[in-house]
Amino acid sequence: MLTVVLSGLRDRWASFLGGFVALALGVGLLATMGLGLSATSHAPERSPRRFASSPVVVQGQDRLTLDVRRGPRTVPVELRLDRPQPVDGRVVRELRARWTVTASGGPDAVGVDAPAAEVRALVGDRARVLTGSERTRADPDPERDARALVTLGALLGTSGGVTAFVSVFVVASTFAFAVALRRREFGLLRTAGATPGQIRRLLLAEAAVLGVLASATGCALGALGAPLLARALVDGGLAPAWFTIGEASWPFHTAFWTGVTVALAGAVAASRRAGKVGPTAALREADVDADVLPLGRAVLGTGLLLAGLGLLVWTCAAEPSALLKRKTYTTLPMLLITGVALLSPLLVRPVARLLRSRGAVGTLVRENSAAAVRRTAAVAAPVLVTVALAGTLFGSATSVTRAKEAESREQTAAQYVAHGEDLKPVAAPHGAVVSPTGATSVFVRDGAEAVVKYGARTVADPAAFAELARLPVVAGDLRDLDDRSIVVNEEFERHRVGEAVEVWRADGSGPVRLRVAAVLALGTGDNGPYVTPANAPGSAPDRIDARGGGTATVRALEASGGTVSSAHRPSKGSPQNRLGMILVLGIALVYTVIGLANTLLMATSVRGGELASLRLAGATRGQILRVVTGEAALAVAIGTGLGLAVTGVVLGALGAGLAALSAPVVLALPWTVIGAAAGTCATVAVVSAALPAWRLTR
Repeated sequence: MLTVVLSGLRDRWASFLGGFVALALGVGLLATMGLGLSATSHAPERSPRRFASSPVVVQGQDRLTLDVRRGPRTVPVELRLDRPQPVDGRVVRELRARWTVTASGGPDAVGVDAPAAEVRALVGDRARVLTGSERTRADPDPERDARALVTLGALLGTSGGVTAFVSVFVVASTFAFAVALRRREFGLLRTAGATPGQIRRLLLAEAAVLGVLASATGCALGALGAPLLARALVDGGLAPAWFTIGEASWPFHTAFWTGVTVALAGAVAASRRAGKVGPTAALREADVDADVLPLGRAVLGTGLLLAGLGLLVWTCAAEPSALLKRKTYTTLPMLLITGVALLSPLLVRPVARLLRSRGAVGTLVRENSAAAVRRTAAVAAPVLVTVALAGTLFGSATSVTRAKEAESREQTAAQYVAHGEDLKPVAAPHGAVVSPTGATSVFVRDGAEAVVKYGARTVADPAAFAELARLPVVAGDLRDLDDRSIVVNEEFERHRVGEAVEVWRADGSGPVRLRVAAVLALGTGDNGPYVTPANAPGSAPDRIDARGGGTATVRALEASGGTVSSAHRPSKGSPQNRLGMILVLGIALVYTVIGLANTLLMATSVRGGELASLRLAGATRGQILRVVTGEAALAVAIGTGLGLAVTGVVLGALGAGLAALSAPVVLALPWTVIGAAAGTCATVAVVSAALPAWRLTR
């Protein structure tokens, strides 16, 4: 068996080349992403900056501990505070009485030159005692490295998921089409006495050998590509400057065995189909495809399509805000894409026959595409994947960004805005209204089982804020906000005007009972809650809205130390997010190019007899080339149309979700990105079909 397998791989290397390259590249990318993910598991140890010369740091409590119910038991839950609490004055005095104490940059921590054990014994549970690398927790924004790693891990995880999805798709399609082209070969083997089981084992053995060789090559590529990826992520601003690839081994093991599994999984369905070829049926079979959609494929495709549509509908109805998240609009369309791709042979023939073109060339393009359903569907499917990913990724991201921009424009009557950290107070010029706000957080119980941390805004002047804000108020009045009340959104468990909400402040102080002054619609996620400075300790203005006063107002805002701009200036979006989407789409496009080139090179290379018959019938070489390239272009057009259909469904669900959130519905179809993807696919398809056709018609 091994001799037959190796001989077959050697003789038909061209038909296996595309699958080998796709699988090796997929394993290489998985190894690269795995190495990147392993590097995001922990941030590097940093030397403390704020208290570098102090061996011990005493810090105010930076955790809020609350009891929640877990079934019949009550358990404590810790939540991180935005700002540590000040160190108790009595503790500081006791420390100063015995040792040298250093204060630096605020009351939340002090450095102590003393043995750590003695300091812990004195402080007890009144504050936290930090030593060694833990002292970095007293530095400004100690969580920035962890946040950067979480964001980077999400990007690499998404890219790895897309890599696995597209590689499985391309490899499975390649094997299935290669088996379809070998029907006559299998018929001869059956005539010579081969059993269906032997045919299946032959194909699986070929897949195993191919998988092992491609996976080993991919692991080598991953080892070379991971440092290049890390450098590109740092240069693109997607990773912090210190990000480097570690020496973990599990990504190589995972990528290698994933590659072998993908190769075998892609060959299983094809081997079953090959085993059903009768001893003489394949020799009698015409080039017209029949039974191109087996029952198993039809059931699986229908199930995935219905599952994708059902999840979209359920998410839109139950949790519409999830549709605005990148994780959702990156992963959920994959179900729809796979379902439509599996069912694509049903659509190829009727869609191909819609082509209306006069002349022999147009007639042959239409009839050949409709007759050779497997070939047309094998070309259309990878195009569908790329166009759908381009449309859903960029379309959803752009739509969400524009919806946020429109919502932001609708929610303020200001003319000017100043942005910056720790803005200085501004006196309102004559005839002007000025409203400073800042970031804070509040902790609120959600039933007896959970405590939720909400990002909130601090309103320094509720009257000015109410005059300038145009928030989507569904109940109450913003002018009623004061030190004993809060503005909430509909996500809060208690969101009726006049109800009391138990709140812990950003520094953990509380609980305080605040009356609901107004209730806001959810919108795109930035609507509330709002509190006054009395319930936002440590919050400093980072935005100042203003209207009226002319140039005097602009000069006053400039004096605040922030960046002044028009309140309605459109946002350019995050370049890091766009770079991340380009990375994901680039992976899909590379695979599509490989799949298209391999499929069309194989398909056209075995059409020598058909093309020779056309020459004998009087067709010129130019006409034959136009027929072959026309078929390739038509298949790309079909795949593009199916991809646009999937994009339309996903964007339609996103629009319904925005409407359910009372947010502006601003849908954007990224024609430039889709056009570039479809144009690349069309170019590769035409060239890959024309080259072997030119050679065969010489």
